[in-house]
Amino acid sequence: MHVELSHIPMPPLDVPAAVPVITEAEYITRNRAMYQLSGADWVLVYGDREHNANLIFLTGFDPRFEEALLVIGPNDRRVLLVGNEGVVHAVEAGLPLEIVLCQPFSLMAQPRGDSAPLATLLGAIGVAPEQSVGIAGWKYFEDDEPEVPDAGLPAYVPMWVVDAVEQITDTVSVDVTHVLMNPVNGLRAVVSSDEIARAEWGASRASAAVLRVVQNARPGQSELDAMVAMGYAGEPMSCHPILASSDGALNGLRSPGARIMNDGDAVTCGIGYWGGLCCRAGLLQAEPDAGFTENTVIPYFRAIATWWSSLAIGLAGGDLYDAVITALGDAPFRPMLNPGHLTSSDEWVHSPIAQGSRDTLQSGMILQCDIIPTPLPPGRALNCEDTVALADADLRAEIANRHPDLWERIVARRTFMIEHLGIQIGDDVLPLSVAPAWLPPYWLARDLVCTVASR
Repeated sequence: MHVELSHIPMPPLDVPAAVPVITEAEYITRNRAMYQLSGADWVLVYGDREHNANLIFLTGFDPRFEEALLVIGPNDRRVLLVGNEGVVHAVEAGLPLEIVLCQPFSLMAQPRGDSAPLATLLGAIGVAPEQSVGIAGWKYFEDDEPEVPDAGLPAYVPMWVVDAVEQITDTVSVDVTHVLMNPVNGLRAVVSSDEIARAEWGASRASAAVLRVVQNARPGQSELDAMVAMGYAGEPMSCHPILASSDGALNGLRSPGARIMNDGDAVTCGIGYWGGLCCRAGLLQAEPDAGFTENTVIPYFRAIATWWSSLAIGLAGGDLYDAVITALGDAPFRPMLNPGHLTSSDEWVHSPIAQGSRDTLQSGMILQCDIIPTPLPPGRALNCEDTVALADADLRAEIANRHPDLWERIVARRTFMIEHLGIQIGDDVLPLSVAPAWLPPYWLARDLVCTVASR
């Protein structure tokens, strides 16, 4: 694969206006599946301000300032326990729920005297002695992890919640987080056309925001001033916005500050909204650096193009990992993390892509192309992260039928990648970012980007 720099103008930053809606019927189906696959008499799903994605998937509700607990039981019983402010915000749920006030989920110093203890509330809902309870937190231990006391016990949920369950049932609860988050058969790993449309709303807007920053950044600006170009419009975020610059070691997770950016600095920008994250990193200069281009840019983009062109339904995650490593050749860096992962309203759900993984990529998966080159020399940065969905012929037809505007955007992005960037992608690859794989390594050479040349 021959990689070169070419003048390719940035494609239109075409983003949707209205957020696609998940139907009440789909939320109900998700809840029923969660209950059935958990195999317990009752299922509890915990969430808080940061770890809200499981609740969003099952209800459309996120706790904002507080915590919340979804209780799913027999005969379609669905109860949402919330704090003081959650009572008001619960109207955002996308399906019928009983709302119960549980004030320990509120912030400190707020009223505490109007709700019973959690164990009492669970008993009033119907949770009874000797019944089995599955609890989902925001992640779970896997069997092959070192120093795990018991992978079957709820690990990422407050202990007082677990204690309240065991107090009322007199049984040990089990961790059922994998039912939602397993990278192959988790309910959130393979999603519907409507969920893909909702993800594209955030992914396209996040990528447009990043590219506005890249196109407008210049020496003499502070990082904060440069970040203004993102054009934030209130989109819900999946992570802290990132803009960092340095003439030495670069912290690629840092929020923007007052530092003045200088010509030649390493610079990175990453923005994630519910649905997808986009990142671009490079050098804040106009003139290409021959050494950086040859030693870093070319092998890195070869790996990016290989990732996209290898991506396919049925491919084992370990095979995609190997393809990326092979494409890097003898480059003096490797992916910092998994070269790709599942994404949703949380930036990282799980990943079927890892060394040796036989987990296969499936229709309905939403993924991040996420190859972070590490280590790079001081004063150097490069990154090109975008969001993509996989869809077989039936799912593609459903997307085109239910979301025709989205389908037009996808077709345009596919055409751009194939005809302008030279990256050959399969029919089942649906880019959700506005300018997928469009990578300008030199931010002041605004349209000088990496391409794959036909030879």
